[in-house]
Amino acid sequence: MKKIHHIIKGKLMLGAAILAGAALFVSCEKFLDVQPTNALVADNPISDERSAQAAVIAVYTELKTFQSYVELFGTMPGDNVEFVGSLTQFVELDNLAFSVTNPAIVPAYRSGYTLINRANWVIVEVPKVPTTYDFPEATKNHILGEAYFLRAFAYFNLGRTWGGVQLQLTPTTDLKSVGNLKRSTLADTYTRVKDDLTEAERLLKEEDATTRDRAQKSSVRALRARVHLYAGEWAEAEQYASQVIANTAKFELVQPYGEFFKGPFLTKESVFEVNFTSTISILTYGAGNWWKWTPSAVKSGGSFEYRPTNEIIGLLNDAGKVGNRNALLKNSSAGTYVGLYHTTDATADVPANTDPFYAIRLAELYLIRAEARAKKTPTDLPGAIADLNVIRARAGVPDFATTTDAQTVIRAIEEERRIEFAFEGHRWYDLVRTGRAVEVLGVGENYQRFPLPIADVLSDEGLDGENNPGY
Repeated sequence: MKKIHHIIKGKLMLGAAILAGAALFVSCEKFLDVQPTNALVADNPISDERSAQAAVIAVYTELKTFQSYVELFGTMPGDNVEFVGSLTQFVELDNLAFSVTNPAIVPAYRSGYTLINRANWVIVEVPKVPTTYDFPEATKNHILGEAYFLRAFAYFNLGRTWGGVQLQLTPTTDLKSVGNLKRSTLADTYTRVKDDLTEAERLLKEEDATTRDRAQKSSVRALRARVHLYAGEWAEAEQYASQVIANTAKFELVQPYGEFFKGPFLTKESVFEVNFTSTISILTYGAGNWWKWTPSAVKSGGSFEYRPTNEIIGLLNDAGKVGNRNALLKNSSAGTYVGLYHTTDATADVPANTDPFYAIRLAELYLIRAEARAKKTPTDLPGAIADLNVIRARAGVPDFATTTDAQTVIRAIEEERRIEFAFEGHRWYDLVRTGRAVEVLGVGENYQRFPLPIADVLSDEGLDGENNPGY
């Protein structure tokens, strides 16, 4: 267990430190004066291909912000990373003491719905634009497919972070147009995600050989494999993972492990990547924030506030389990730090903030399929072990021994995921979805979902003034 957890109980236990942090990041928000997150405004009308493309690019732009929070949430509350600074939002996440005004949780929730509302504008308005020689049906459909994929991506991450959420499927510019929208169950939220992915796969053009940072049929199938895994639908998770793995013309594991993160980006292991430019920074939460991971002894300006825990350092130095994945860690006079990511900025005189988020990579599809094979009825343990050994072989680790005990295989897959994606935003979500968060982190079930922002709870009639249990 990485720390002693001080869980905040009750709906409105807001200490002075929390209020001070909120003032810095929420600008003295007056809760009762704020409209709910789902009342958002579209910027420009969609009337032709140019405006349609601009509209879908606006969805991708919001994805950069939303994904930065998702990566943070998947990393900081787990047992691989600890925060040694003083900012409220990170202290709460690290100590599993989530508050209803957390300065990261609140904007993350709103960013998710901003993304959804932008996607909704594309989904509703693009079909109204006349089909012309300059804007053919295939192009319109592809733009729509991207919007459905991005909406599915947002709802999936909202669901696994907050539980069942309000399913807003039409664009809105005013609160009154939303109506009394009730929260859905998590199962219904995942059903919505799967429906959107079905539509996205139907609408998107056939796969091309190089695109990895915009929606493709393969990225749809990969996300669908992940959704089915979370939903406990093992046969479907195996099916969709297999479709991506089988596309060997486009995808293969990069050799050795560390080369995948060194660039150039968009390698053959990358299924869906969220990329940035030097002019589009990603707040203070995302992959490009090298300074939080890096000691000043290594690079001037490094604050070294995000640190690998002693437990993960020990695990990543176990050659028999890790192999060449020990490249994730480097040593300095200030201590061991995460040195494999953020390579764009690590040697630059001026930080470029261009490191991508590796939202889905091929290694995950192998481990999704391995877990699905080990958990389905009847189990396919030889197939699960074969997939596990593909990942171990790439890392230079000996094969996992054959066994007929499913739980042994399942636990081995869990540990492999912890190592393979050590700092990529999977660990917290993995422990929650498998029911292992209580045992590993000591966090009760009521605190495995983040709280809804108090402003939304108080101002949105559809929420009936109710937050997630425990808040």
